[in-house]
Amino acid sequence: MSDITELLGVAYPWIKAAHVTFVIFWIAGLFILPRFYVYHHETTPGSAEDRAWIEREDRVRTIILAPAMIVVWVLGLTLAYVTDAWMQGWFHAKLLMVVGLSAYQGWLAAYGKRLASGKRPLDNKTLRIMNELPGVATAIIVVLVIVKPF
Repeated sequence: MSDITELLGVAYPWIKAAHVTFVIFWIAGLFILPRFYVYHHETTPGSAEDRAWIEREDRVRTIILAPAMIVVWVLGLTLAYVTDAWMQGWFHAKLLMVVGLSAYQGWLAAYGKRLASGKRPLDNKTLRIMNELPGVATAIIVVLVIVKPF
């Protein structure tokens, strides 16, 4: 066993704890940002309230979402390496879900830019439905990690 593998094995519970903590931060950001968009969507483009929502949304994206997602990926891939999860079916499904959540975050960033430019391409009902996606994905990921159905 290499020194790095041994060190990671000893640090495993700490890496896992940090991973779960940053997953919570990330998912919290993925819950709140679309909700902000619902409220922002109702404002008049160019108004003071519109500008305030743009600033709030930018903070969520830059202070919570981007750093949390990066740490989740780094720690998650480290855990996959330590546990040799690469050949397990549940891990492939989980990885696909995490890629999907990452893409969703990218979509949220792009939609935020549209809102900031005064465009409102989606209706409130669609935004409210989009707000549920991280919760569904999180529930599936938890089942995959805990139950390991395949």
